[in-house]
Amino acid sequence: MTFRTGPANLLTDVAGLRVGNASDAKLKSGVTAIICDEPAVASVQVLGGAPGTRETDLLEPHNSVEAINALVLSGGSAFGLDAASGVQAALREQGIGFQVRDNRIPIVPAAILFDLQNGGDKRWGRYPPYRELGYEAAMSAATSFDLGTAGAGAGALSAGLKGGLGSASTVLPNGVTVAALVGANPTGSVTVGETKHFWAAPFEIGDEFGGLGYPHPLPVDASDMRIKFREMAKAGANTTIAVIATDAVLSKAAAKRLAIAAHDGFARAIWPVHTPVDGDLIFSLATGRSKVPLDHDGAIDLYAAAGATMARAVARAVYLATPAENDLLPTWRDKFA
Repeated sequence: MTFRTGPANLLTDVAGLRVGNASDAKLKSGVTAIICDEPAVASVQVLGGAPGTRETDLLEPHNSVEAINALVLSGGSAFGLDAASGVQAALREQGIGFQVRDNRIPIVPAAILFDLQNGGDKRWGRYPPYRELGYEAAMSAATSFDLGTAGAGAGALSAGLKGGLGSASTVLPNGVTVAALVGANPTGSVTVGETKHFWAAPFEIGDEFGGLGYPHPLPVDASDMRIKFREMAKAGANTTIAVIATDAVLSKAAAKRLAIAAHDGFARAIWPVHTPVDGDLIFSLATGRSKVPLDHDGAIDLYAAAGATMARAVARAVYLATPAENDLLPTWRDKFA
């Protein structure tokens, strides 16, 4: 099966989703808000050992809430969980949320990555700025948005290179779209050994992250573990957080399976991954806009494409990062291009 991208190669190729970014260059951190035009079926899978989350329990298939209004990816470690309050406030002002008698309650699960030790100024006073960044991100949500050093990826780092915000999409033969959005901040590396080649190379479409393929022959250090700042790794100063979305019609249990399958993309794009010092997490969303229910073969295609699409998004996050003042690590382009 030959994969092709959606029109923008972004998460918003899935109809019914908008994305907004907000960041602070001095802080070296930011927030990404994913807004659902209508409530969407959602779930989550956490495979990292050090997650930071809000409202993830309600996403389990055995729990009551069937659909959500938005998702938040944020920097700031535990402080960044405040970003969901800002997104929730923006949605409530617009009359969006779960109706309980006279009350509207926007359902906004969130996850954070650790970017506190990246050269930014974190002296924010009594309250961290993430609630306001979340509000700004939600209010700016659109079908077009920036990648690289933006939003939740504004302060991200990987082993040896700046991380970032990445996205990619895939259109399946049955017309269903699956797309990924990721804040890549892993303790591991996204490139093969000391080379410029991405682990995700086999899944690349065109030259979306350089068109380099794998190095040939593979370098002798290909299997060596490259770890971001050993002292930061010990502190759990990492985490890759993401969203995998589709316009297929999925149950909550099938959405859970989609999040599980998308973690294969982390494993194909980052080495090592899912460590005790990463809080690796993937949310899943199904808008149902295509009106296509999945048969057996369609489900296999969707879950396979989820991993491949996520791997591409991780590589694009690093490939598209841009330099900024007080950076601790070079960008991929500065180092290799």
